[in-house]
Amino acid sequence: MTLVDLDDFDAVGQAAYALAKRLFPICRSITGNGVRQTLAIVREWLPELNVHEVPTGTAAFDWEVPKEWNIRNAYVMDAAGNRIIDWKEHNLHVMGYSVRVDREMTLEELQEHLYSLPDQPDAIPYVTSYYAKRWGFCLTDNRRKQLRPGMYRVFIDSTLEPGSLTYADLLLPGESQEEVLLSTYLCHPSMANNELSGPVVTTMLVRWLLTLAKRRYSYRVVFVPETIGSIVYLSRHLDEMKRNTVAGFNISCVGDNRAYSLLHSRLGATLADRVAQCVLRHHCPDFVEYSFLARGSDERQYCSPGVDLPVVSVMRSKYGTYPEYHTSLDDLTLISPEGLSGAYDVLRQCLAALEGNYRYKVQCLCEPQLGRRGLYPTLSTRTSDTSVSTMMDFIAYCDGNHDVVEIAEKLGVPPHKLLAIAATIGNMTDNGGPTPVLLPVRQ
Repeated sequence: MTLVDLDDFDAVGQAAYALAKRLFPICRSITGNGVRQTLAIVREWLPELNVHEVPTGTAAFDWEVPKEWNIRNAYVMDAAGNRIIDWKEHNLHVMGYSVRVDREMTLEELQEHLYSLPDQPDAIPYVTSYYAKRWGFCLTDNRRKQLRPGMYRVFIDSTLEPGSLTYADLLLPGESQEEVLLSTYLCHPSMANNELSGPVVTTMLVRWLLTLAKRRYSYRVVFVPETIGSIVYLSRHLDEMKRNTVAGFNISCVGDNRAYSLLHSRLGATLADRVAQCVLRHHCPDFVEYSFLARGSDERQYCSPGVDLPVVSVMRSKYGTYPEYHTSLDDLTLISPEGLSGAYDVLRQCLAALEGNYRYKVQCLCEPQLGRRGLYPTLSTRTSDTSVSTMMDFIAYCDGNHDVVEIAEKLGVPPHKLLAIAATIGNMTDNGGPTPVLLPVRQ
């Protein structure tokens, strides 16, 4: 692990990109050794991470853990002995969960097992068949058009047998048992934005949380295979998560340099919705908002009826909306240190806003006398109050009924500006007495 100044956003971006580059070659799926290899590297950054194995056949609500899939080699060879498709060149070349095959066949027979994208002729598509036994190869459409009639040797050295599903989690304790959920997934092979940006940014966020002298909330962090992993996790922890979770963020597709995106929770207007919306509105006002109807990642499980956790997805380009999605074009050139550090910044602002999102109440009647505390100009002119207008507006709504994010939205300012004001005023007492001018209302 490289030591990184978590307040140096450029350094964080570089470290996150280096971690993504290291993880990129690993062939991952919803089960198997690729997930274990990936988590072993993440644990170099987060030794506190607990890795769990859930046996094949374990029930998880309406689902059960599938057989474990691993692959060692795969190729298609023409009659001249040329490997025209080679899994070792790119692990997207094999359909995920392909069963073992070793046979010769005609091109006509082979075509039934080939997948390409005519509208993206230079891209290898990402294709899986988790719950039906199949085998297949993926290739660029341009390469597919070059195939000539004849006999082909098809070889996939894979296993699909009882094993386990692997996931990891950690719980960072805070002053309260109330929790913030950070969830990301590890189940795709070599794709950078859709797969690796989420785990590497989450890793950096957890490193930052570990540096905090104190945490108001506890933090539950999970690295799971998408869909089946979150379902398995919820089946094991639902009661405590329903009891304790105050906000949650599904972290995916956060590595490119394009627009930011927010996908709202199913019911909307949760604390997570409000915080993410407020932060994004001031950090990047051109961000794109999506309703829960545009869902497609693990927010589907966390927000499902009966689970109803307050979880949103914060992204750069939303999954399914950018042309490189689920193809070999989603490579390390699509993400950047700047894109990763930007997402780290936004999500860190969301967590900081949550940490400071108290309802404050002014402890004196009428406006506090800020001038003698050095917070208000002592010379009155037509413009003298402009410099402190945000402070006075904030105080005007500190009646114990409005939290910081709500007031920030009302005033049209970013939450961090009000948090700084609250910290300043909160350290000042009234008339030299023991009671601060501003106190958080305990809920």
